[in-house]
Amino acid sequence: QVNLVESGGGLVQAGDSLRLSCAASGGTISTYVVAWFRQAPGKEREFVAGTSWNEDYTNYAESVDYRFIISRDNANNTVYLQMYGLKPEDTAVYYCAVDQHTDFRVSQYEIDYDFWGQGTQVLVSL
Repeated sequence: QVNLVESGGGLVQAGDSLRLSCAASGGTISTYVVAWFRQAPGKEREFVAGTSWNEDYTNYAESVDYRFIISRDNANNTVYLQMYGLKPEDTAVYYCAVDQHTDFRVSQYEIDYDFWGQGTQVLVSL
């Protein structure tokens, strides 16, 4: 059982940057696809970004492409989401997730992910 704990969320102003972290314990995630999802108030959870085990394959939602960067530190079992140019519409709870069935195929569907963190809140004000 892999446990995921997100951190780094907070209240920022539009245009600011923020870096989220996801620390894994209870097992290694170094050989799995990892991803970030988010859920805004009143909306369904949506895919944000995902990367293969060695970062050769990376996928971003169109709404965050060129503003967000997903990365990972396999030696430390940690995943990051660097967010630039934040907008009010980026306000959401951000979750990291692990797909233990593949090391390269980055799915945008929640159902494909096996382990989830509890989320970290990001609030972007005007």
